Amino acid sequence: MKNNIYKAHLALLGANLIYGANYIIAKGVMPDKISPSAFVFIRSACCVVLFWTLKFLFVKEKVNRKDFFRIALCGLLGAAANLLFFFHGINMTSPVDASIIMTSTPVLVFVFSYFILKEKLTKNKLIGTLIAGIAAIFLILYGNKTAGTSSVLGNFLVFCNAASYGLYLVLVKNLMSKYNPITVICWMFLFGFIMILPITIKPIMQTNFDAFTTNTYLVMGYVVLFTTFLTYLFNVYALKYVTPSVNSSYIYLQPAISFLLVSIYAFVLMKEEYAQDINLIKVLSCIMVALGVYIISKPVKKAS
Repeated sequence: MKNNIYKAHLALLGANLIYGANYIIAKGVMPDKISPSAFVFIRSACCVVLFWTLKFLFVKEKVNRKDFFRIALCGLLGAAANLLFFFHGINMTSPVDASIIMTSTPVLVFVFSYFILKEKLTKNKLIGTLIAGIAAIFLILYGNKTAGTSSVLGNFLVFCNAASYGLYLVLVKNLMSKYNPITVICWMFLFGFIMILPITIKPIMQTNFDAFTTNTYLVMGYVVLFTTFLTYLFNVYALKYVTPSVNSSYIYLQPAISFLLVSIYAFVLMKEEYAQDINLIKVLSCIMVALGVYIISKPVKKAS
């Protein structure tokens, strides 16, 4: 059992390193080469094929009819809404802002766990939620008052992505304990793909694939194979052995990776649009969110 827990933590480490790089990599081809909605179509369609291929080859398992509603809801939150919110959000805002706002996910997981799983509300959790929530809201509103690539609408959409993903983590936990993770994720992505079709079919048909460069295909390959396929496998594997709160806590790696890559783009590759994306306000916001989640996760000392 201990080996499985260690592997789960390694899986979470790998997933969040990939996510951290994705903020600036995915942004690099939108909207000049492909629209956010068309990108979501390609990402979802490719992942349906990849995950169902895995299932047909390795997992022979049926799902109880009564569980399909929950799986469909997880598909809406974890494979449809969150992808649309993220791609449209990162298209309009700074990779740094997006990575910081996503660190509110553990707070949102706690809030949803409180209402859905009836997780106990303690003084630490209440204080931590308030601190992290204030920091996230401030950063969202700060988007239109700063130079660089930030925007208040983009920041808000990224926050909606964090909320969708946080609720997905809470709802999918029981399914991961009941079924093989591949079974859950196959059906989840199939439902998610069906849900996004009305929104994404027209943008993908209007995409000019002749304008794609080698870099465009490399970015899309990274997003499909690494940011979606591998990270979802890593996350669903980890959820079999750790709680949603532990899973979401690894998200604090993402701002560090994003800060590093934005710095390289701004000061090494001389991309001027990123030069003002890192400032004291954003660093303080990141610290406040991290402090809030630390307070939430801090064990309560038992009276002796």
